[in-house]
Amino acid sequence: MKYVEFFEELNKDDVAIAGGKGANLGELTQAGIKVPPGFVITSQTYNQFINETEIFDEIMDILNVIDVNNNQELQQAARKIKNIIIETEVPNEIKTIIIEAYNALCRRIGKENAFVAIRSSATAEDLPEASFAGQQDTYLNVKGEEELIKYVRKCWASLFEARAIFYREENNFDHSTVYIAVVVQEMVNAEKAGVMFTAHPSTGDEKILIEAAWGLGEAVVSGTVTPDTIWVDKENEEILDYQISEKNIMYRKNPNTGKTEKITVPDDMKKKQVLNNDEIAGLTKLGKTIQDHYDFPQDTEWAIEEGQIFMLQSRPITTLTKKAEAIEAEVERTIIAKGLGASPGMASGKVKIIRDTDELDKILVGDILVTVMTMPDMVPAMKRANGIITDEGGVTCHAAIVSRELGIPCVVGTGDATKVLKENSVVTLDGNKGLVYEGKIVESTQKEEEVEKTTVVQQSILTVTEVKVNVSMPEAAKKAAMTGADGVGLLRTEHMMLATGVHPKKFISEGREDELVKVLVENVFKVADAFYTKTVWYRTLDAPTDEFKSLKGGEDDPYEHNPMLGWRGIRRELDEPEILKAEFKAIKKLHEQGYTNIGIMIPLVQHPDELKQAKKIAREVGLKPQKNIEFGIMVETPAAALIIEDFIAEGLDFVSFGTNDLTQYTLAIDRNNENVADLFTEQHPAILKLLERVIKECNKAGVKTSICGQAGSIPSVVEKLVELGITSVSANTDAVALVREVVARVEKKLILRAARKIIQD
Repeated sequence: MKYVEFFEELNKDDVAIAGGKGANLGELTQAGIKVPPGFVITSQTYNQFINETEIFDEIMDILNVIDVNNNQELQQAARKIKNIIIETEVPNEIKTIIIEAYNALCRRIGKENAFVAIRSSATAEDLPEASFAGQQDTYLNVKGEEELIKYVRKCWASLFEARAIFYREENNFDHSTVYIAVVVQEMVNAEKAGVMFTAHPSTGDEKILIEAAWGLGEAVVSGTVTPDTIWVDKENEEILDYQISEKNIMYRKNPNTGKTEKITVPDDMKKKQVLNNDEIAGLTKLGKTIQDHYDFPQDTEWAIEEGQIFMLQSRPITTLTKKAEAIEAEVERTIIAKGLGASPGMASGKVKIIRDTDELDKILVGDILVTVMTMPDMVPAMKRANGIITDEGGVTCHAAIVSRELGIPCVVGTGDATKVLKENSVVTLDGNKGLVYEGKIVESTQKEEEVEKTTVVQQSILTVTEVKVNVSMPEAAKKAAMTGADGVGLLRTEHMMLATGVHPKKFISEGREDELVKVLVENVFKVADAFYTKTVWYRTLDAPTDEFKSLKGGEDDPYEHNPMLGWRGIRRELDEPEILKAEFKAIKKLHEQGYTNIGIMIPLVQHPDELKQAKKIAREVGLKPQKNIEFGIMVETPAAALIIEDFIAEGLDFVSFGTNDLTQYTLAIDRNNENVADLFTEQHPAILKLLERVIKECNKAGVKTSICGQAGSIPSVVEKLVELGITSVSANTDAVALVREVVARVEKKLILRAARKIIQD
C-alpha cells in the first residue's frame, strides 16, 4: 500500500487514491504546467487510519441515524464526527511516512520547515459526473511537522463537513465507500490570485473568464471579495471586457507570524486593476493549453508570485448543459438590484435574509435566499430555495459553483442586496444576466415545457455551420425561437419604427428621443429575451424614403425616382446621426439589463469611413464596438465586397450578405420591376464570385460570415456557401428546418470528401 505519492508519480487516472484534486495536480505536473511541487497522502492512508484506530464504526453509527434535512441535527452530527477524527492520535507508522515525505519536499525546494498548503482531495470530488467544489477544507501557510499532522487530521475530518454529508446523501453516495486524500504542496505567497474558466461556466460560450483579486486566492474562491472580472475571446485571445471591482479585503501571509491573515486592502489598491495585459495573456495561453490537454473545458485556480504564474488546480466544468427556464417576455420589470449572473435560470419567491447559519431553518421551499455571501454550509437550505442572491462574490467562487450544481439560479456580487431587499417581499432573480426584479415574473407553464421539447426535437440535427433565423416583427420572436435556430442573423428595425406611425426624426425634433428609445427597447427586448443567450444581430434603420413619407413628420422626406438606390441605410443615418444615436442608446440600455447577446449590424455600407463614423457614434453613447458589443456590416453593395479587406482593417466582428440588394446592384436589375424579374438570380456567377471572395478574406482574418438575404433560404445557394466555409446561414422562419438539413448534408459530404482524399494520398 502506498501512503504517499509525489505529483510526478500521479496522473488523472489516479483519482481513487489521490482524489480529484491530487490526480489533476499530478496530471498538470506531468503535462509540463508550472505547478508548485508537492505530494498526496493517499486515500488508502485515510482508510488505514480510521480502521486501525477503530473509529469507523463510531462514525457510521452517527451517520445512520441523522436527518440531513434537519439543519441543526446535521450540524451537530458533523461537529461530533469531526471532533472524533481530530482528537484521535495518528498511528506512528503513518505519521512517520507523512513527515518523511514533508522533509523530502523541504529538501527539494531548499527550505527547512517550508510553508505548505494542505488541501483535502475527496475521491468523489471534481469528477465530471459528481463535481461539487468546496466541500472539503484548505489550510494555508502550514509549517513544521507538528502542524502538518494537525492539519492533515483536519482535512480528514472535513470529509464530514455538514455540506459534504448532505451532498453525499442527496447524490446517493455511500459514506462508507467515500475516502479522502490530502494534498501537501509548497505554499505560493501570491501577490494576486484567482480562478479561470476556459469556457463560459453557464452557457459554454467560447470565452475565457478570469477573476482576480489581491493576495491569496482564498478571497476569490470563498466569495469574501468581489473580484475583477475579465472576459477573453478564446480564439484570438483579445480582451473583451475588464470589470474592475472594489476589493476591500485580501488574505496574505503575516510576515511576522507566518500565519494567513485577513487584512483590509490599502485604499490605493481597492479600485486598482489587478492584472495587466501580459498577465492576462499568460493566463489565457495556459487556460487554452490545459483545456487542450484535457480535451474539455476546465475550472482552474491560479496564483502569481514575483511575476510567475502557478496553476493550483484544474477540474472539469460540469454545468455546461444546464438550461435556463423559459420566461414570459411581456411582463413589466423593475430592476431593484444588479450583480453577476452566477447560475443560469430565473426564479421568483419570498426574500429570506440570512445573516447567520443559525437562521437557515427559516428558508422554506420556494424562498429566495439572500445573504452577504453564500457559504458552503448553507447547502441544505440552498436545496430548498428557489434562488440565491448575495452581496459579495464572483461567478466562479465555490459557492456559485455549488448553486450551478444544484441547478439553482444565483446572482452574486450585488453589493447591497441584504440592505435593499425587504424580508418576505417577492422578487425575481435572473441568474443569466445578474439582475433582481421587483415582484413575481416567472411562472412555469405547460406551454413553456412544450416549447422546450419542440426546440430540443428540432435541434436534434447538429451542424457546425450555425443556422439562424431572420426576424422582422418582434411579435414573431417566440415562434422563431421555437424553430431551434442558433440565433437571429437579422433583426429588422423598420417595422418597429413604422408601427409607431411617427417618423423617427419627428421624435427627435420634438425632444421626444426618450419615447423613441423606449419603443426600441421594448421591441428589441422581445427578441433578445426569446433567444437569450443566443446572438441577435440588430440591423440599424434601413427604410427607403417612400416607406417613411406616410408617417407623421415624413411629409418633408425627399421624393426619389429610385428609393432603393437613394437616401437609405447608413448614408441617411450619418446625415441624421440623432436617429442612429437613439438606436445605440436603446441597445446600450438592453446591454445594461444583461442582454449582451445583441450585436449591431450596419446596412448598405460602401466605404470603410461609414463604418468608422458609426463606431464613433456608438462610443459616444457608451458602447464599445468589438469590446463589449459585436459590430458588423451588411455586405450588399459590390463596393463593400470588392474592398472587404479595407473594412476588415477598420475593425469588424462579422459580415452578413444581403443578397437581395447585392444581386440587384451587381446585375443592374430593379428587384421590384416585373419587366426584368426573370433575370434576377442570386446564383449568377458574378454574385457567387463576390460571396466567395468575401468569405475567403473574412476567414483569413477571423471575421464571422453569414447570409440573411432571400438566398439564405435557397438550398442550392446554401450548399455552395457551406462549401465555401460560411460561418452561419440565416433563413426565414419557415425554412430553418430545411436549411439545417441541407447544411448537415453538405457538411457530411465535405467530411467524406476529405476522408477519401486522405485515403487516396
